[in-house]
Amino acid sequence: MSFTSVPILDLAQARDPQTKPQFLADLRHALMEVGFLYLKNVGIPDELWEQVISLGKAFFDISKEEKLKIEMKNAPSFLGYSQLSAEITAGKIDHREQIDLSTEHPLPKPGAPLYENLHAPNQWPAEEVLPNFRSAYTDYMKRMGAISIAFTSLIAEAIDLPPDAFARYFDADQQHKLKIVKYPDVTELGLSDGVQGQGVGPHKDSMLTSYLLQASDHRGLQVQNMQGAWIDCPPVDGTLVVAIGQGMEALTRGVCASTTHRVLSPAAGAGARFSIPFFQGVRPSTTFEELESVGVGRVPDSVMRRREKVLEANGGRLDDVEFTFRKGGVANTLGEATLRNRVKSHPDVGERWYPDILRDIRKEQAKEVTRKQEQTQSAATAEGEVNVDVNTNTSAQAQVPAVEAH
Repeated sequence: MSFTSVPILDLAQARDPQTKPQFLADLRHALMEVGFLYLKNVGIPDELWEQVISLGKAFFDISKEEKLKIEMKNAPSFLGYSQLSAEITAGKIDHREQIDLSTEHPLPKPGAPLYENLHAPNQWPAEEVLPNFRSAYTDYMKRMGAISIAFTSLIAEAIDLPPDAFARYFDADQQHKLKIVKYPDVTELGLSDGVQGQGVGPHKDSMLTSYLLQASDHRGLQVQNMQGAWIDCPPVDGTLVVAIGQGMEALTRGVCASTTHRVLSPAAGAGARFSIPFFQGVRPSTTFEELESVGVGRVPDSVMRRREKVLEANGGRLDDVEFTFRKGGVANTLGEATLRNRVKSHPDVGERWYPDILRDIRKEQAKEVTRKQEQTQSAATAEGEVNVDVNTNTSAQAQVPAVEAH
């Protein structure tokens, strides 16, 4: 039977030789059968944890004038502030306001690949406007970068790989990303009672792992089990929600499941939901050919068979989002793929800094929509139908690349 809840794991158990074997067994279960888990005792000091939450919420209270000074479209890095409803997932507008940050890098050198534009200094709110924001988030991202790489080593051990199996995919100064997100309730969005707003549409995360700090008490995050049902992932105090990305699934030959998830807008009168997801980065020069031919070495047959039994027990896997992390597309490297995904999600930034890529993406989207319409019309004609609804789960809208949001 497919999962009906998301398991909670205690990272403190992994630090104790007596309890580590049980932790790895529990982690293996979460990786193969869920693709999501709660993680507690991660190692972030309580004071920093609370500071990150309070300052994250406070960001949205500064004036619009100050927020627009650091608007995302001011720079080609896709770092900075995004106004409400400025991002697109699964072909629909996401009703959220956010700021994107990353572990900082200098501007790329002349002649660097275009995707190196994603490595850049952050656009920070002024210190006098939001004191301690920069220092708190710089500290948090540094700590989370180390935690994420250590946790990836535990994932390797859980599926009987060497602890350093993923090391080749991290730069010495690896970039990681973070968002601070506000999801207004449907009243603030101006939607009618009973209308369900899209905070983030159904998607899979891109790379290896992500770590979500749910910064308010609101429900809204849901994960899709193997039967296609949506399972609530409510806030649990003192935990991060870990999601397995498509890169992890690809590298482990499908053993670690990348699970589709979404965020629903808060109900009328519930107030805004706040979340702070951290996204572990991967070396952007990594090629899809390298991922498929080298990967992380050979996953043991016994582990592969266990995953196969999970799929068999559930009659396969129903999924609203197609797996897109594979070679054969326009992009050859993870950096190129990430850049194209960012342009697709933020067309306003694409129009200013990457018009050629945006034009190419829109041509691809138009061709895919036409192809799907023709397929649906052909099937309907064969069945003697006249009226055709092309907005289905197999439409071009549903088959989107991985994005970064929670």
